[in-house]
Amino acid sequence: MYTLVFYIPETHLESVKEAVFAAGAGVQGEYQRCCWQVLGQGQFEPMPGAQPFIGQANKLEQLPEWRVEILVQEAALEAVIQAFKQAHPYEEPAYAVYVRVAI
Repeated sequence: MYTLVFYIPETHLESVKEAVFAAGAGVQGEYQRCCWQVLGQGQFEPMPGAQPFIGQANKLEQLPEWRVEILVQEAALEAVIQAFKQAHPYEEPAYAVYVRVAI
């Protein structure tokens, strides 16, 4: 089991979650479409040559973004990451995948 963690502007929160759910993420026992999310403050500065969805080169950008955590079974991991990247509006979306260890 893995946990996918990503950051997303509110404009695309639901559509990106739907994409990863459709690819197989968010299943916990007899429940589906499970996730945890919290609103925070994102920061980035596009460098020259970047084509940002939000902001412009050489200008620091700060904006509200959601942090979303979703469980992913190993068999679905590749498809979920691919669906996430296709649905996310950012040129370089920030995300991490953590291995969940049962104790």
